[in-house]
Amino acid sequence: MTADVWDTIADEAGRESELWTAALRPRDDQQREPVFSRLAEDRYALGIETIYEGYLLHYGKPRLFAPEDGDAALLLGDYLYAHGLVRIEEAGTVQAVNDLAELIALCAYLHAEEIAGDGAVWAATAAALGRGELDAPRSSLRLDNDPAPLERLARTAAGGDAVDAALAAHRARLR
Repeated sequence: MTADVWDTIADEAGRESELWTAALRPRDDQQREPVFSRLAEDRYALGIETIYEGYLLHYGKPRLFAPEDGDAALLLGDYLYAHGLVRIEEAGTVQAVNDLAELIALCAYLHAEEIAGDGAVWAATAAALGRGELDAPRSSLRLDNDPAPLERLARTAAGGDAVDAALAAHRARLR
């Protein structure tokens, strides 16, 4: 993944608000490491990493931003969610946008209910984005608290080693 993805996320957020410019970490303090976009088609990388940075502002340790307070972090996270969905729409299909909207909603539910499985949702969504394969595995997580079908889907689509690396990087970023 090129630095352009990270520069684009930072630059576009900065153009949107001075608050986001102020929240941007100095370049030397940024951790420009892709996590789940490695599992996806290249055309989705910018959208996935934008949404994931928003997710980290809500639930983890962001790579590019360090807002001064929790309210700013939530607002910036929401902005990045919305902007990432726009990026996915530009690069993909309505199904891909729906998959990521479902990801955001399902992960919020998992965190609210303290149910494990957000990493599997992220991995499967990135690996199968826009393919119409996520409904049944997501239902297993929603209804049975079972992330295994999502993880199997991710491993089948992207390979076990790639999924292991993404899940390890994700765990390291969570609070």
